[in-house]
Amino acid sequence: MSPRKNRRDVPGRRASGAAWNTGVEDGPDGTWNVVPVPGARAVKPYRCPGCDQEIAAGVPHVVAWPADGPGGTDERRHWHTPCWKARTRRGPRVQRSRNAPRY
Repeated sequence: MSPRKNRRDVPGRRASGAAWNTGVEDGPDGTWNVVPVPGARAVKPYRCPGCDQEIAAGVPHVVAWPADGPGGTDERRHWHTPCWKARTRRGPRVQRSRNAPRY
């Protein structure tokens, strides 16, 4: 068996295992810095702002924050990946009491 050959470094290509592969996404709700978090790096539980459910430790998800806001990284929020993709199709979440009418 021959030894494994080293891969050639291609300029302009991002390393796949980089900790903060920050991407920028433009949407109708503004410009966002978006970082995918693999399950192996998700070590704490978070609360998803899209569905208000807990993102358990070990679950892959997305971290997003406004690209051009005054808060910067203080505005980071952890989202389930499907919740992040559906954020523009959802209406505001209204919290109602248990016996409140739905109309």
